Amino acid sequence: MSYDLIVIGSGPGGYVCAIRAAQLGMKVAVIEKNPTFGGTCLNIGCIPSKALLQASERFEEATHMLPKMGVGVGKPKLDLPTMMKFKDDGVDGNVKGVAFLFKKNKIDSFQGTGRILGAGKVEVKGTDGKTQTLEAKNIVIATGSDVAKLKGIDIDEKRIISSTGALALDKVPEKLLVIGAGVIGLELGSVWRRLGSQVTVVEFLDRIVPGMDGDIAKSFQRILEKQGVTFKLSSKVTGVDTSGKKLKVQVEPAAGGKAETIEADVVLVAIGRVPYTEGLGLKEAGVELDQRGRIKTDAHLSTNVKGIYAIGDAIAGPMLAHKAEDEGVAAAETIAGQAGHTNYDVIPSVIYTFPEVASVGKTEEELKAAGVAYNIGKFPFTANGRTKVNQTTDGFVKILADAKTDRILGGHIIGAEAGEMIHEIAVAMEFGGAAEDVARTCHAHPTRSEAIKEAAMAVAKRAIHM
Repeated sequence: MSYDLIVIGSGPGGYVCAIRAAQLGMKVAVIEKNPTFGGTCLNIGCIPSKALLQASERFEEATHMLPKMGVGVGKPKLDLPTMMKFKDDGVDGNVKGVAFLFKKNKIDSFQGTGRILGAGKVEVKGTDGKTQTLEAKNIVIATGSDVAKLKGIDIDEKRIISSTGALALDKVPEKLLVIGAGVIGLELGSVWRRLGSQVTVVEFLDRIVPGMDGDIAKSFQRILEKQGVTFKLSSKVTGVDTSGKKLKVQVEPAAGGKAETIEADVVLVAIGRVPYTEGLGLKEAGVELDQRGRIKTDAHLSTNVKGIYAIGDAIAGPMLAHKAEDEGVAAAETIAGQAGHTNYDVIPSVIYTFPEVASVGKTEEELKAAGVAYNIGKFPFTANGRTKVNQTTDGFVKILADAKTDRILGGHIIGAEAGEMIHEIAVAMEFGGAAEDVARTCHAHPTRSEAIKEAAMAVAKRAIHM
């Protein structure tokens, strides 16, 4: 069978690429090795984790916040199996939605493992072991990423778990130890902390959420500690003794030194993710990889082999579903002869804890390292009318603007619904907007978004409510 485009992988990057290509008139096929479409994000990543974050947040809200509002519901009782069903139902709806979109756009799908035989040819090995060869003018690799392993620690998804196992525990662990203070570890640690776990986070670096703005990271850590999360920074896990009823985790200073033993019921390994490129036949096809095992691409997402493209977690850049989606559209449009493009300077990232943490553009540390002169505008949610009356005042908005042009270079928010609010700054940046542009835009009152307006005004030292 011959196609204009074959996409290997049906995660956010792959399925969006396939749909956009079909819209542009191409005959498209998608190869997916798992039983359901949607990749890690829809099945065992973004979507199920957000369901559990939402459910656990409501559980904690009923316990602590509703009584303050005069809403008496009594002590809430956790029904973990029903909560897990709530999560699974949400996943099911999303993956079925992708299947529907494939049919709507007349995209052929093949269940099996794809292997590139060379430019224009892909072998598909089904679950029954049978193989077939597909031909295409173009191939897009959208295979995503896999859990990063920690040497000497075997993940069994029961007591020592990855993010996959953390989404499917059948009981609340009394003590949960999280290895890694990045987005995944803090989100999933938050879920189980709300549901009753004592959570300890061990991080090799001297700070949490590496890559985030330093101001945000410090404030975020203080808030999480106030919520009951314990941090051991500049520390490393060197081993886990699984012989007893309790896990015994060996932790020592990152620079070396005296080790300590921490008991835990469950250990979550959340040290990041690695590109999934194994078994794709890349070496045989001549596709080049970089030193970190990512597929090398040019500015148009093309590999060194003509007709083979790559997107998403399999290539360099932030491992974010929406980055993969944008690249999927760009790849499809490029293949169609259009000007496909992804603006890597304006890709927001969000941590879906409570409060949420959201960021777009440059951090203050990045601007200092690049020698860029900038002005800062900060506004705390303690001075925002909506958050004060709702008693959700943790956090602030921070805007970084070019000192000469006033053009917004970065925006950072920690606070309730920060993930929704960050897009105002992203849109302003996409249009080359200045802090003054946001400051002069009328914002509805009372809203949390007024804090963005005030932060923009603070760039010129003229915030009203601070």
